[in-house]
Parts: sequence; structure tokens; C-alpha cells
Amino acid sequence: MPTQHLTCSADELMHVVDSVHAMPFPSQEERAADRWGGPGYHVVVLVESQDFWEDRSSETVEEAEESIAADFAGLAVLLTERWGAPEAVDLASYLGLDFPDPDFEAPEPMGFLSNLAGSMQVWRPPASDRWVALAIGQADPEWPLQLLAAFGEGSALPG
Repeated sequence: MPTQHLTCSADELMHVVDSVHAMPFPSQEERAADRWGGPGYHVVVLVESQDFWEDRSSETVEEAEESIAADFAGLAVLLTERWGAPEAVDLASYLGLDFPDPDFEAPEPMGFLSNLAGSMQVWRPPASDRWVALAIGQADPEWPLQLLAAFGEGSALPG
């Protein structure tokens, strides 16, 4: 399901968001291609850049960053038109660095997202008990940049 940058329009990405938003949450952890989820959440890779194993030049990285950022911005406009302005959520607190409890485990999907991205933009669709978020993440400097959409139960995200 992820696409290399510049291959999907914002409308096509919105169609994926609508499809996943309508899916029931799985009762146990599951993965299907570039979508995964568990009780109370889904995460999907909407767009993925090339990896940077062979070419980590600043020009290559900047081009990928600009392309992913443009995809994020285009989709964010459509989400904002539909559901109003998003709220920024800092994901650093979900890393557990501020908690003395060594057994701290962040709820999903924030635990996963906090290892890839510093923040996410969250929309709370009216008449829904779910939230929808977008984040740009990267697991490691050599790995691809990803535009991620996350979906969760309202109770899983304070606010």
C-alpha cells in the first residue's frame, strides 16, 4: 500500500484514510502489508520515500523530505476542511523517558509512533469516538521517510 513519493494525489491518500478510518479495530495484533493494528488502533504507511543506504547526500534527503512534507500538507488540507483544525501532539512523552517505572509501556499506536516521529497532527472527527493522526517518521537515517496515518480510540489519547 505505501507509494513512492509523487505517485499519489491528496484525494487518493484521503481515500485510504477514509477506508482505514471505517475499519473495525482488530481484537488482537495483526499486520497486513503496510497496515497494522490491534485493539483500539490502526497504523498505515501512506507514502514512503526511497531508502538512503546507497545515497545519503543532502540533495537526495532534502528532495525526499520535501516530497513527503508536500504529501503531508496536501492531505492535511483535506482533513482540516472536513474535520477542522488539528491539534499537535508531542510524542516524546510516550517514550517513557520521564517515568521512573522501568515497566512503563506507552499505549499503541503512540508507543510505535514515538520511536519514529517527534509529533503528530490529530483530527477528532465529530460524531466519532476515534481520532485520526498524521506523522512523518523515519526509523533510522538510512531507512525511508514515511508518511503515516494513525487511527485510535478517543480514550487512548488525552485531550
